[in-house]
Amino acid sequence: MLKMLSKVALEQYHKDGFYHPLRALNEKEVASCRDDVELLEKKHLKKIGGFLRHKPHLLLTSLDAIVRNATILDSVEDLIGPDILVWASLFFTKECNDQRFVGWHQDSTYWGLSGLDVVTAWVALSPATVESGAMRMIPGSHLTQFSHKETPNDKNMLTRGQEVLTDIDEKKAVYIELEPGEYSLHHVRIIHGSGPNCGNDRRLGFAIRYIPTRLKQKNGRDRALLVRGKDTYGHFDLETSPDSDLSNQAIDRYLSANKSHNAILYKGAEKQGI
Repeated sequence: MLKMLSKVALEQYHKDGFYHPLRALNEKEVASCRDDVELLEKKHLKKIGGFLRHKPHLLLTSLDAIVRNATILDSVEDLIGPDILVWASLFFTKECNDQRFVGWHQDSTYWGLSGLDVVTAWVALSPATVESGAMRMIPGSHLTQFSHKETPNDKNMLTRGQEVLTDIDEKKAVYIELEPGEYSLHHVRIIHGSGPNCGNDRRLGFAIRYIPTRLKQKNGRDRALLVRGKDTYGHFDLETSPDSDLSNQAIDRYLSANKSHNAILYKGAEKQGI
């Protein structure tokens, strides 16, 4: 039986490669989490070794609560089963009048995971609108894996400027507009990207990468956080939630996790010739 998604929603996800909107957080929870994140940005960036990149849920208890949010996990369970790991998380933040963009790409190209049962929950902590640079997705594009190329561009928010090598019919693109506290779900192979933020508020989105425990990492020994069910496979070293916000132990684990995760992504890019 489905826990969260309707039969129609599940069919749409499998047909299109994404589904939205769903609500996970109320107004108070959004405000509290955004305050935590912006305080971290303001006061602690040097201490943690750079901008909020991979796995900030290992630093803040409010982000740990989001990756463990029962509503989100129920919907993810409907897609990949009851034994769930958080493989990664990441903030995609565009400031007001920010000209940066995210090029058209498929996440599956360079992540190195052994299967396609991978789902991203993208949680809005500020309005994600056409004006603010909401994600766009190409329905049905998750059914095919395309080659990618590296196109260095300081405006592209992807680390290596990855772009998919296929013609994109942008008339087919669907904007994933979300109110604060809402989230979308998308398949690891969906072609997606986003434009600049031309709005008057920063676009703050928290992307969580969920995988079933049965998957493996093909590019070396990897790490992940168990958030539901059991891990009977042992394919990943299990991470630990923060004992408190920005504790020395949490920061050490975060920095170590980033080093390991970046090495995995680098190997994945090398294998793809990116």
